[in-house]
Amino acid sequence: MAENGEEKLLAVARHIAKTLGHNESMADDILQIFSNFDGRFSREKLAEGQAGEDGSGVSVLERALNSIDVQISRFVAADQPIWSDPSDSASFLDTIDELVAIIREWSPLASEKPIGVCLARADDMMQQAMFRIEEEFRSLMERGAESFGLNPQGDAGGGTNHRFDSEEEEDDNDRDFNDGDDNIQIPVAQPLTDHDLIIDALPSATINDLHEMAKRMLGAGFGKMCSHVYSACRREFLEESLSRLGLQKLSIEEVHKMPWQELEDEIDRWIKAANVALRILFPSERRLCDRVFFGFSSAADLSFMEVCRGSTIQLLNFADAIAIGSRSPERLFKVLDVFETMRDLMPEFESVFSDQFCSVLRNEAVTIWKRLGESIRGIFMELENLIRRDPAKAAVPGGGLHPITRYVMNYLRAACRSRQTLELVFEESNGVPSKDSTLLTVQMSWIMELLESNLEVKSKVYKDPALCYVFLMNNGRYIVQKVKDGDLGLLLGDDWIRKHNAKVRQYHMNYQRSSWNKMLGLLKVDNTASGMNGLGKTMKEKLKQFNIQFDETCKVHSTWVVFDEQLREELKISLARLLVPAYGNFIGRFQNLGDIGKNADRYIKYGVEDIEARINELFKGTTTGRK
Repeated sequence: MAENGEEKLLAVARHIAKTLGHNESMADDILQIFSNFDGRFSREKLAEGQAGEDGSGVSVLERALNSIDVQISRFVAADQPIWSDPSDSASFLDTIDELVAIIREWSPLASEKPIGVCLARADDMMQQAMFRIEEEFRSLMERGAESFGLNPQGDAGGGTNHRFDSEEEEDDNDRDFNDGDDNIQIPVAQPLTDHDLIIDALPSATINDLHEMAKRMLGAGFGKMCSHVYSACRREFLEESLSRLGLQKLSIEEVHKMPWQELEDEIDRWIKAANVALRILFPSERRLCDRVFFGFSSAADLSFMEVCRGSTIQLLNFADAIAIGSRSPERLFKVLDVFETMRDLMPEFESVFSDQFCSVLRNEAVTIWKRLGESIRGIFMELENLIRRDPAKAAVPGGGLHPITRYVMNYLRAACRSRQTLELVFEESNGVPSKDSTLLTVQMSWIMELLESNLEVKSKVYKDPALCYVFLMNNGRYIVQKVKDGDLGLLLGDDWIRKHNAKVRQYHMNYQRSSWNKMLGLLKVDNTASGMNGLGKTMKEKLKQFNIQFDETCKVHSTWVVFDEQLREELKISLARLLVPAYGNFIGRFQNLGDIGKNADRYIKYGVEDIEARINELFKGTTTGRK
């Protein structure tokens, strides 16, 4: 080896002298300088080299290449995997290292035709070695992954090898597998409940071997080949893992055509898959890339992007399909689920896809998340349109609760359970909040105003003004109760609640005035009537009219509905306080009208207790549909 090294050194010296010397005299001067500098560069040895300089250097290179060629040919032609025998794999890597060193050492002399020919041969040998190491790399990845494989039911066979992210290595637990070429199963991630675990996708020893192979391939300029093989194997693993989690490969058009009930189930599966992918699978792949390509950060980043790109795009495309799909109000809650999942996973998108190659995926995730927010705001706009378009045709029997009121209030109550999310969604809009209100408060107040206006229009369907006010009273009370009992009340505030309680009381007073005040007027005694007979006749006529109106009113109003028990009792008490004292005074005075009073029972149809009993029978129509 020492002899070969000296010959190489002499060959380099002669090449330098020949290259720098513009003529024979200058070349001699350079050789003399070398001779004075180092005894190995004696005039005799250099002169020998002058006589046969090409042959000496080339012969050294050829002998080295012949030796390496024998080794590489043996390994390339081997039928068994080289990495099945540690001594063979070590020898193969040493041979590649030697070939790389020769190419690097002799490359400065490549302009010399004989040496250039030898280097071309070395490149061919390197390519053969790289093709074989590529096969070994792929085979080792597949065999290593199989040691973490699945049983036919898709569950982990034997014990799992999951662990928290740490530098401590664990023993590798190999398992038995079906090696038949026609029935190889792609291993997938094991079922997990902890979304913060990082799994070892390959045994530690396999990772070390892959790293040594990758180091040679990258060092020899075959980095793209190495990255391609690695990415293809791991990409298949990820895609199969997502499939096992129930996630289908669906185009945006296919998502939009799915029946809503099926799509709801698909969204649930997507949420599960997205959490597992971003919190377990992708971080695990990131660590595996970093270990296999340790020392080659660009190759690690590129390979990781190629591994995860397809699965990430599949996840993001589904979320995007939801974002740009139908904005029907009933879809709000599932869209909120998707939005919240994307929001919660944003830190994972930022950390896992932090390198330059993954910036496109990271930015696309942010874009789709914002698009989901736009979809949610669009759904509220569609709710507004639904309220506006709801026709005022058939009246609700008995002035009861209108379906639009029940739908909107229950909808808003359910939506406000995600109040923090909705606050975030509306903050992202271009609206400007008022001094004391958030944009979500403004949105909710506007919807309530639309609902109230719609109900005002619907109340006009009732021909009886009293029933109109019962309808408004029922729906107004329902609205206030739904607001008070949930987060909607926190948004709208106490002032809003007080204001609308006052509106309900006003409807109550209007109802009373429109149906009972006229009746109350009949119970007033006209003291201007001439004489006892004139007064008696007037009171007798008023009593008759009162009986007729009271009968008709009680008969009709008993079929009307006041669904809220407290409101119903308040109404009855109010009517009793209005009528009973006035009626008692009226019939008392009527009974004291001399001869007419003696026959008062002929005209008095109801006693005071009877009036109270009839009032107590009011508003007992059907109360279905309250919820």
